[in-house]
Amino acid sequence: MLPLDPTADRGRRAWVPCPRCQDHRDCDLCRDGRTCPDHWRYLLSNQGSLLHLQCSTCAHLWAWDSGFGAGIRRTAP
Repeated sequence: MLPLDPTADRGRRAWVPCPRCQDHRDCDLCRDGRTCPDHWRYLLSNQGSLLHLQCSTCAHLWAWDSGFGAGIRRTAP
């Protein structure tokens, strides 16, 4: 298991399914789309709609495009 990122802060959380451990699968709150006190992720940073997350259960790190808000703007070479 990876160590917890040093920038992880319980105050910055996101409720996104972890692609590795899928710990939310059997949770009624998560299935209903409600804010679950157990299955949240650390929100490490973001760039527009791209979120950088770490699972609070298995410590998996990943990036997820929420599709919400401003996207990442790419400049032409």
